[in-house]
Amino acid sequence: MGWLGLDDTDSLGGGCTTKSMEDLLQNLPDEVRVGTVRLVRLWPFASGRTRGNAALSVELQCDDEESLLSHLDGWWAEELSKFKGLISPSHHSDRPQVPSDPGMVWFTSQPDPIYYWSAVQHHVEVHDLPPATKSWGGAGIIGATAAVAWPGVDSTWEAIAWRLTSDTNAPRRVCPESLAEIDNWPGTFMSRDPRSGTSLIAPRGRSPVLCGVRAMTEGQAKEALSHLLSSPNTEPSIGQRTFKTNQASGDHLQTVTRAVVQEVAVDGQRKHARIETTHGIWISYGEGGPVNQLSRWLKKGDIIELKGLESEDGTFHMEQLRVVSWNARAQLRPLCSNCTVRMKSMGQNQGVRCPKCKQRLDDRWEDVPSEPPFIGWVEPPASARRHLARPLAWGDKK
Repeated sequence: MGWLGLDDTDSLGGGCTTKSMEDLLQNLPDEVRVGTVRLVRLWPFASGRTRGNAALSVELQCDDEESLLSHLDGWWAEELSKFKGLISPSHHSDRPQVPSDPGMVWFTSQPDPIYYWSAVQHHVEVHDLPPATKSWGGAGIIGATAAVAWPGVDSTWEAIAWRLTSDTNAPRRVCPESLAEIDNWPGTFMSRDPRSGTSLIAPRGRSPVLCGVRAMTEGQAKEALSHLLSSPNTEPSIGQRTFKTNQASGDHLQTVTRAVVQEVAVDGQRKHARIETTHGIWISYGEGGPVNQLSRWLKKGDIIELKGLESEDGTFHMEQLRVVSWNARAQLRPLCSNCTVRMKSMGQNQGVRCPKCKQRLDDRWEDVPSEPPFIGWVEPPASARRHLARPLAWGDKK
């Protein structure tokens, strides 16, 4: 028995590592027993990341490891190595695209989980990896190894169906009424954008994936996908599988950061907020909904708590935000203690006076009570969250 990992057989121009793994598993020798297939999302800022930044792994059991590795040699040469060098710039992404560099690994025993934690929270190089029993290909072995090393304790499930025809940009047909129904089923999550009702389960472009339904349990994911596929208004699929995943685990985030705001600059057109703090520069994008709205409200001296990821340029990309304490946003002259009328200035350094009873006081201002637009932690809307983001409604990890 041992562990197989695979990554980076796709590009924005087509392909999907889930389908590559499915084809491999469907063509294994009959005596090989297949365990639960795992879909593992990794560090979102990896420079060579694929479209969904997900790697695959699975435990395989067989009595003849040498024969299995010989079979994998042939499958790699004939079916997987051809994916090397795929590249397709995207109209939906402003990040530079890099050619795909598929990799596959075989471990007789599962490596230390530390390699997963490194790859989900930081940049990892090939030389950082533990030696595999056998490996094939290039940089994809990084994600493949991390997927094998994932301990799988904090997990959710995703049931994926593949299209009959994948080499097309035609919009996917997924029954909107059935989607609305499963969105309200117990256990499913991130199926629709609650603001617009639009689907969050189907990719765009030339991918073999028709849709993927996320849920808390394997049974809930399978049942929800089956309900979608049974609708005559959903296009036919060529196959399906349910994957154990680290999605919505929050594994990519580390500790909460507390900082004092020093300056806030807002992009007037796109509404992105750049917040300089005592703990680095944090970026909140216009698509961030409540996070962005609260970011743009901040002023110098406010104390905030943040969760996010440090990018390769040293800035932090904000995912969750809370205001701990804040300075007053405005000041007014005091009220007269006799008349409850707002007092007025008598001139520079001459104090204030009630316009009604003429009571005088030293020159002074009073803070106007104010509150931020949100009290407590906020997060982006479902459509703008990372696959790894743990919803606030789920509470902290136990």
